[in-house]
Amino acid sequence: MAAEPRIITTTEELADICARAKSQPYVTLDTEFLRERTYYSKLCLVQMALPPASGPKAPGGEAVLIDPLAEGLSLEPLYDLFRHEATVKVFHAARQDLEIFFHDAGVFPTPLFDTQVAAMVCGFGEQAGYETLVKRIAKAPLDKSSRFTDWSRRPLTAAQADYALADVTHLRAIYEYLRAQLDKTGRAPWVAEEAAVLVDPETYIVRPDEAWERVRTRSGSPRFLAVVRELAKFRESYAQSRDVPRSRVFKDDALIELASTKPLTDDDLSKSRLLLREARRGEIAQGILAAVKAGVEATDLPKPAPDEPGRQGNGALSELLRVLLKAKADAEGVAPRLIASSAELDAIASGGRDLPALTGWRAEVFGNDALRLAQGRIALSASGGAIKVVPVG
Repeated sequence: MAAEPRIITTTEELADICARAKSQPYVTLDTEFLRERTYYSKLCLVQMALPPASGPKAPGGEAVLIDPLAEGLSLEPLYDLFRHEATVKVFHAARQDLEIFFHDAGVFPTPLFDTQVAAMVCGFGEQAGYETLVKRIAKAPLDKSSRFTDWSRRPLTAAQADYALADVTHLRAIYEYLRAQLDKTGRAPWVAEEAAVLVDPETYIVRPDEAWERVRTRSGSPRFLAVVRELAKFRESYAQSRDVPRSRVFKDDALIELASTKPLTDDDLSKSRLLLREARRGEIAQGILAAVKAGVEATDLPKPAPDEPGRQGNGALSELLRVLLKAKADAEGVAPRLIASSAELDAIASGGRDLPALTGWRAEVFGNDALRLAQGRIALSASGGAIKVVPVG
């Protein structure tokens, strides 16, 4: 019969396990949280495992569940471990976890190792999910049936505890394997470069003034975009200050409708087809009307995205860049999406140069040749199904 999982509910217990963790070369971590009803994620559980003494497949290796909802528990010992540079903190797909720690305590786990990024560098493709890595590296099954349960409810069920612990116990074997592969290939700096982005506060700061840039619109009219900008700014500020999802304020389709109809009175607002009933009165309604008015009267009109015309005018170059990217990614055994996004390829074809795909390790693998292709200094040829780079002139 499996032993009962250890659930840490006091600061003293947490300090004790974190002190032992500091003597280890690495620890594996994960979180469970809820976000359906809030703007910021609500941390419900932290899982942590220490490496076994004789390697990742040996028995042992302490693994615990940390309950941040336990009364009187302070997570400061965990955050102190995060700041301990001698112990690597291993996560899989760390971004959402790190966002929680940043917003809750202004701290990042460093040094950081993200196994999803490492797997993409090590040839596991673009869909390097945790379950896939568990099967292929740890050679173990994974029960995901508790994935969408309510992690804020107490006590946790046995199934929830088993699911949560599996997210860090198998992660030890995955980390050991990927770290060894990176050491062989010399690509550890590539993963470190990605980790630097993940522990940059700018990755997680959402500024209301910039929220409109994430709203997909069909119109490039500067006046229309000005109203979109003001509505998105109000929605983001309201959602952040009330800690509610932005969709609870109003959804994107309602925002686009409002930017098109430009309601200036309560009566105008009542005619909206897509606005939730709660948003047609009170603070939200007044905020919408003020935002529309500000957008209508704005003199600093935003400009349409500069890469749209370029996508049409440089379609052939964009397609060539996609061929080059696939060829380079296949040759290096790296997921193409990790090297460059589709939007970056279009931007390069449109003359964009301040892009991640053109810096660091990406430039060596792809970016430098992408610029040469855009400048007409190289061409691509097909030989027996393989794509080759050919100098021009």
